[in-house]
Amino acid sequence: MPIALQYWKSPVGELILGSFNNTLCLADWRYRTKRTCIDTRLQQALQATFVFQDTPILQQTRLQLQEYFDLKRQTFELPLLTVGTPFQKQVWQALLALPFGSTASYAQLATAIGNPKAVRAVANANGANAISIIIPCHRIIGTDGKLVGYAGGVQTKQYLLSIEAPSLFTDSLHYR
Repeated sequence: MPIALQYWKSPVGELILGSFNNTLCLADWRYRTKRTCIDTRLQQALQATFVFQDTPILQQTRLQLQEYFDLKRQTFELPLLTVGTPFQKQVWQALLALPFGSTASYAQLATAIGNPKAVRAVANANGANAISIIIPCHRIIGTDGKLVGYAGGVQTKQYLLSIEAPSLFTDSLHYR
């Protein structure tokens, strides 16, 4: 079974969307630095190749993402297939628990998964997330409130956080 792909232009950049066996396995920034690494991980783990075609899951994903950007959706209702190590999946599950409009630091996320010393590993797992926005890795900020790295770029992260909680920005690089 192939991984069906489509590109979708969001207001802040182009995403590559992928579905496998009626689940969403990819919603990631098309031009991110780890693009090849993530694509290879998906193809090897699922023993599948990429095919450009549309599917009902990809249609639902585009619709729900558009609703998110139009401020009509705060949670996503899509079947997800995460591909990674057990630790990465644990981090991604913790990200899914972060409510719309909220943020956490890597240290808080490490504590939330019961491993407070794993801050660097949590940061790496966050960066390996292949289902951006839907698994909200953009909600992770620095301990000091600064916006730290994001696969879609810090400006994109700022935009996503500002549509979720616009009153929480103190300036262009800090979040309250």
